[in-house]
Amino acid sequence: MSWKDFTHNKWTKFTFWALLYILWVIWLGSYWWLFGLAVIFDIFITKKVRWNFWKKRYKEGEKRSAANEWLDAVIFAVVVVTFVNIFFVQAFKIPSSSMESSLYTGDRLFVSKLTYGPRVPQTPLTIPFTHNTIFGRESYSTLIQNRYRRLKGFREVRKGDYVVFGFPNGDTVLRNYPSDDYYALCRYLGRDAVLSSYGPIVVRPSDKKDHYVKRCVAGPGDTLEVKDGMVWINGVQQEVYPGIQLSYKVTTNGGRINARTLDKLGLNTRELYFDNNLPGYPAMPLTAEMLRELSSVASVVDIEANLETQSDPREIFPFTGWWSRDEFGPLWIPSKGATVNLTADNLPLYERIIRDYEHGNVAEALARGTYTFGQDYYFMMGDNRHNSLDSRYWGFVPEDHIVGRPVIIWLSTDMGKKFPKNIRWRRFLKFV
Repeated sequence: MSWKDFTHNKWTKFTFWALLYILWVIWLGSYWWLFGLAVIFDIFITKKVRWNFWKKRYKEGEKRSAANEWLDAVIFAVVVVTFVNIFFVQAFKIPSSSMESSLYTGDRLFVSKLTYGPRVPQTPLTIPFTHNTIFGRESYSTLIQNRYRRLKGFREVRKGDYVVFGFPNGDTVLRNYPSDDYYALCRYLGRDAVLSSYGPIVVRPSDKKDHYVKRCVAGPGDTLEVKDGMVWINGVQQEVYPGIQLSYKVTTNGGRINARTLDKLGLNTRELYFDNNLPGYPAMPLTAEMLRELSSVASVVDIEANLETQSDPREIFPFTGWWSRDEFGPLWIPSKGATVNLTADNLPLYERIIRDYEHGNVAEALARGTYTFGQDYYFMMGDNRHNSLDSRYWGFVPEDHIVGRPVIIWLSTDMGKKFPKNIRWRRFLKFV
């Protein structure tokens, strides 16, 4: 038998696809799916059922239908891409500047779900190629809701990782203002005022929350503290990653800094404001390297960090007035199986975890005086530290919200420029 005959043999094809399917079932951990082997056997061996019933069977010499061929191709693409998106890789676009100068607005990423393990769909009835909306309405049905389950991945989330996750506050969304934080508005205006002015609201399942990308700065069991804008973990200052930037007040000798100089530094000039009364830039985001380079510019007179020591109690987690964005903590990050002594004083830290993420009874836990956590939690921060709504503003990220890890930038475009200057070629196919 020639190699061609061997590879085209129906038993060879059946064996190959059956082995792949068995490996997938073992990974999935649900052995009821082994009944699917009967379908594979019929497709390649017995051929009793027309599984691709939409595909026309042509008689000899009959003209092929272009529409039917396109339908077959589209169905195949939908099935394959959906399978890949669920278990392997998903596309993601950076929507804001919260991660600059690490990830830029307009970066289009492929997010690996294999790194931390893919989540088995909790809301499987979804229109293909959509996440949670289509034409302003929900693109999914909650008729079927599965319990959270994550398949085996290559490793756990590590400190310093870029992580894509479901926005914790995204369980309740204002239909007409989906990008606004419903809970933050309620703290400022009151729930009744928000509903009357911004409503109605939409309640979303855990796996249909909007996706965010931030850097994981602390994991389960860590104690986090932010001092002068710098992160400390377990009493040790965390590495200042190259992309991390703070906001600075930059005073000049009267004029603007040359636009080419700012562009060379990598600054987003569209988001810079020059105040003639200063004179200078009240809030310029700079990395440590940018800070050194800008200090040598002749027109720059003074540079001062915009550090915040006090904040509105409604703004910073846990919304008690204890901390600010640059003076935060110490805060212990809950880990699965750990038990905390629960009191009225520390209840604001863990109340949302108990009530919303683990669906426990807050009053009972407080009366008991202890609470044991059912899953791991993480603390996420944007690299653009003074222009990022992150865990400092809404608290912990539950393990079941983790989507995956960005691995490659396949395209990056600058919305402020015209084609072809808008394409950031240096970021094309760049590994993250």
